[in-house]
Amino acid sequence: MTQSKSDIGTSTTAPDGPGTTALADLHVGFAGGVILPGDPAYDEARAVFNTMIDRRPGVIAQCESVEDVARAIRFGRELGLETAVRCGGHSVAGTALTDGGIVVDLRRMNEVVVDPDERTVRVAGGATMSALDRATEPHGLVTTGGRVSTTGIGGFTLGGGSGWLERKFGLACDNLLSAELVTAEGDTVRASAEENPELFWALHGGGGNFGVVTSFTFRLHPLPSFSAALLLWRSEAGPEVAHAYRDFMDSAPDEVGGGFFYLTAPPEAFVPEHLVGTRVCAVLVTYTGDLDGLRQLADPVLELNPDGRMIAELPYSQLQSMLDDDPGYRNYWSAEYLGSLPDQAVDLFCSQGEKMISPSPSLHALWRQGGAVGRVRADYPIPWRRAPWAVHPLGMWEDPADDERGKRWVHDIGVDMRPWAIGAVYLNFIGNEGEERVIAGYGIENYKRLAAVKAQYDPHNVFHLNHNIKPS
Repeated sequence: MTQSKSDIGTSTTAPDGPGTTALADLHVGFAGGVILPGDPAYDEARAVFNTMIDRRPGVIAQCESVEDVARAIRFGRELGLETAVRCGGHSVAGTALTDGGIVVDLRRMNEVVVDPDERTVRVAGGATMSALDRATEPHGLVTTGGRVSTTGIGGFTLGGGSGWLERKFGLACDNLLSAELVTAEGDTVRASAEENPELFWALHGGGGNFGVVTSFTFRLHPLPSFSAALLLWRSEAGPEVAHAYRDFMDSAPDEVGGGFFYLTAPPEAFVPEHLVGTRVCAVLVTYTGDLDGLRQLADPVLELNPDGRMIAELPYSQLQSMLDDDPGYRNYWSAEYLGSLPDQAVDLFCSQGEKMISPSPSLHALWRQGGAVGRVRADYPIPWRRAPWAVHPLGMWEDPADDERGKRWVHDIGVDMRPWAIGAVYLNFIGNEGEERVIAGYGIENYKRLAAVKAQYDPHNVFHLNHNIKPS
């Protein structure tokens, strides 16, 4: 069972968890819950989005306050336990879990407070994208979020934060005004452009290497109206549509976002019955404006006569949940950021779309960066922002027998795209692909600078379950 302070003195611990005396120390002043192996809630508490990940922590500390976070970190260090940090649990590599160690679980810390006059929002470290969007929407305000509503704000922002609104408002980290975090020593630190500016720089893409961020403050932007068009074609139309989409986006204004995809057609009202459950190609056009403006801008793809279409003015939060997938699937992802997208690259992308596991929730995605993403001149450690195009295969399936096939599909896409890839990559989109890939993701000079910040705030590399930066 989940233990309370009143029963800790008489409870016993599973063999793969910390001892009773140590747990009693953890509970002193701990406001949240502690879940151990053998508790009824244990399996649910350790489940993450990727069902390939099956790790058994020794203790899951469900924190409710900054003090809880500090106590959990110190507890793990004193016992020599490997420490994992959990927000949304969407890391494809499963970095939110550890075998035998402690999970600092932030999900109970999910408060979102909007200041509409200042156009800012303060978001607790365990909140999800949907919590942020629901809080800002009544005020007609937004900031760049991810592309799935169940994504945790923490890992998303610290990796850089790429989303549907990025071409208009920049990456999530571009809108970060300040952050509060607990270090490996259990100390609370605030970072902003004025306070600990080098740490603040590192939080713009350096991931969870420097501490557990317990709150973020973001800049908000007015969004009077928002529109989207989701257009579907049979998969064999893919090359024609993809070339047209590339040309359309090369001249599109910042207000336009979205992507070109291969996916399995869902059973929605706008999808023709003969396409449901089959592999299709799709274009999503998002627009930070009204429906008439969207229709006019999207004409180059609308004139390709899609088999299915959904065109509507809708709340941004509704779009954010349109591509949500239920948990319970095996996941394998990667990404490449491209310096150019010639015809040969488009054709190779489409040929790999035909090899995607289908029917399944797998997604083969291509989108245009640019706009505000590429214009920001700050030297944040996210060199991938300069690439005009991104390719992101998300392999998802149910049957373990498809594991090798799914992984090979993702790997082969990377090989195909490598002639145009810049090397730097949004690390949130990849799993564990080795140290060289991490260094390339940041860029070697950025990595050296990040390693110096790591040495100051986490010299013993307590927070290493991530795209790790080794302290210099």
